[in-house]
Amino acid sequence: MPPSSAAAPPRDRLLRSTGVVGSMTLLSRISGLVRDKALSYWFGADVAMDAFIVAFKIPNLLRRLFAEGAYSAAFVPVLADYRASRPPAALRELVDHTTGALALVLAAVTAVGVVAAPLLVLAFAPGFVGDADGRFELAAAMLRLTFPYLLFVSLTALAGAVLNVHGRFAVPAATPLLLNLVLIVFAGAVAPRLEEPGIALALGVFVAGLVQLGFQVPFLLRLRLLPRPRFGFAHAGVCRILRLMGPVIFGSSIAQINLLLDTLIASFLAAGSISWLYYSDRLIEFPLGVFGIALATAILPSLSEQHARAAGNTFAQTLDWALKLVAAIGVPAALALGVLAEPLLATIFLGGEFGPLDVRMASASLAAYAPGLLGFILVKVLSPAYFARHDTRTPVRIGAVSLAVSLVLNVVFVLVLLATGAAPPHAGLAAATSCSALLNGALLFARLRSEGVHRSGGGWAALGARVLGAAAAMTAFLLVVLARIGDWTALGGLERVRLLAMLVAGGAAVYFAAAFALGLRPRHFARAAA
Repeated sequence: MPPSSAAAPPRDRLLRSTGVVGSMTLLSRISGLVRDKALSYWFGADVAMDAFIVAFKIPNLLRRLFAEGAYSAAFVPVLADYRASRPPAALRELVDHTTGALALVLAAVTAVGVVAAPLLVLAFAPGFVGDADGRFELAAAMLRLTFPYLLFVSLTALAGAVLNVHGRFAVPAATPLLLNLVLIVFAGAVAPRLEEPGIALALGVFVAGLVQLGFQVPFLLRLRLLPRPRFGFAHAGVCRILRLMGPVIFGSSIAQINLLLDTLIASFLAAGSISWLYYSDRLIEFPLGVFGIALATAILPSLSEQHARAAGNTFAQTLDWALKLVAAIGVPAALALGVLAEPLLATIFLGGEFGPLDVRMASASLAAYAPGLLGFILVKVLSPAYFARHDTRTPVRIGAVSLAVSLVLNVVFVLVLLATGAAPPHAGLAAATSCSALLNGALLFARLRSEGVHRSGGGWAALGARVLGAAAAMTAFLLVVLARIGDWTALGGLERVRLLAMLVAGGAAVYFAAAFALGLRPRHFARAAA
């Protein structure tokens, strides 16, 4: 196909892909909230939950680095290039060799992780050492069971990347649902039968990894791309992927590294601090996954294809279209999360071992995380614009700056809150992460502008005024209603559900009605992609 910079991006395909990924991710996030509700009910914010969060976060960080971060970001552009310019046999050979290389590396990493589990817990949660409650020993035992999840889920992500490049977005997006279902079963049915119930959660993670990997097999067979692993790193495509991976390992996972730094510092704070951060972070992950990750997943193959065709204008239009969606959805979502922090946490998690104190503490960190939601989404959406052009170094440099700022702010905010008592100290960790995410997103955007990669499609001033005006109307509505309701932890469970549903539906209605009254129409987003 000859290069064409004049052809417009396929709006309908991008919207459909984003909708499919968003819908499947929505189901996954809903099941994730059900899972977290079950965990909060049965385990609360106790020693076992603190230990499990650390034991799951360590392989989960590496999953983000190897699978969702570095490997997907490096693999998808190369895979898209092979699909566009090479015969099917070359594509199958690339998949076989990359599967073998990834499996070999991850098997070695997994073996080291299982053996060195106590050292890893010491590195990531040093505050557990010497704890009379035994959090250190329990976390190490759990980590030995959760670490193999890295191998299983990374191979699952490779399979998902192959499916995404071929336009099969639903299966990879739905796969995380299986993790949630398996964990609910193990928490409810297996945990009561064990002497240490928390171990059941780690066992559940191990089993879930196998289930998720097996789920991909029939769909790869249908494409005739089920990998036959070939070991060796000399394949030209594998070498390209490895060259791209190195910088991305750091640059695409700044948010996860920040969260681990939060965990490290929180291990020195009051027991429960790690769990409070976890529950509040889960609510940030909901809109981030449903919208931000869905949009990023949908546009990366398109941007990679457009770069391969040297379609610079189309590339810029696709990116501008995505950023307008970010502004229209991300701004009100961040404001709503901050305002509704306590109602959300009380409605979803209050009950069983998760009491009113836990609601208040987790609400403090959710309110601090909320402003960073826009930064998290921007990083997810802007990073593909670099990866699709095989530029993995710029996000590294920007990520390093953001991480350094986060490190400083973590210490400063926690010390200030410890000294003043203005808010729980763990909320300072969330605030530092938000600042870092916003800085990361702003710097990524500024660099794309300066390089001419992003060129405004027009209408940004009017769009900004309309979005901000509508978001202000929504916020005013929510604050007025909340002032009338009072203490959410004193309400009954059904009453909380009813009132929260009214607030969410009412807030959304006010936002969209105000946006419409201010002149915002669907065509304002269609133009950027049409």
